[in-house]
Amino acid sequence: MSTSVDDLLEPSDLTKVMGVVNVTPDSFSDGGTFLDPVDAVRAGLRMVDEGADLIDVGGESTRPGASRVVASEEMRRVLPVVAELAAAGVRVSVDTSRVSVAAAAVDAGAVLVNDVSGGCDPDLLALVADRGVHYVLMHARGPSVDMSSRAVYGDVVSEVIAELEARLETVIAAGVSADRVILDPGIGFAKTAAHNWALLNNIDALAALGRPLLVGTSRKSFLGSVLAAGSARPRPSDERD
Repeated sequence: MSTSVDDLLEPSDLTKVMGVVNVTPDSFSDGGTFLDPVDAVRAGLRMVDEGADLIDVGGESTRPGASRVVASEEMRRVLPVVAELAAAGVRVSVDTSRVSVAAAAVDAGAVLVNDVSGGCDPDLLALVADRGVHYVLMHARGPSVDMSSRAVYGDVVSEVIAELEARLETVIAAGVSADRVILDPGIGFAKTAAHNWALLNNIDALAALGRPLLVGTSRKSFLGSVLAAGSARPRPSDERD
């Protein structure tokens, strides 16, 4: 596998696949499963064998209502996994909104910074610009702990597009090259199930922004609801694949 992200962004008939390894105790899907770095690395390598094009490593849960962990703990969780996967030739993305974690992860071999904060930290943007790594700009409306209260839209598609456009201008003004930016509509981040489906149904409008799209839908609660088969209880996350 190439360690560059460039070839993933070339026009293709095939959607590229990101495997996700959360080295956290509380992520909604795999929380607690990969706390041992050996298990996390093994999971990442298995995903690559199964066809994943890159592996995203996260050390802080961003599920609705999640509280933040301190930077040192986030770093302790992710760095061994990033380093081992990168040493094995895997393309690694680090899921973080902290400049200290991003810097250490890039030093360890990460080639992409997946920032779920919406580009709020100028220092993180400066780091990305300086290192020349690829950057995921996700639509967000505040931290996980209270983002559900911010899921209020008149027209979710037009508002998400407008907010992403404004943040993209800020990211580019900070020195990040436009051709290094990937946009993410932020499925489930300050969005209801109806908002998520509206965005997916209008993905072409998001693509019109002219940048590659990262769409993170796997196992999220809106899928559990639609798979409930008439039951009032959503299908559990490990039964949504």
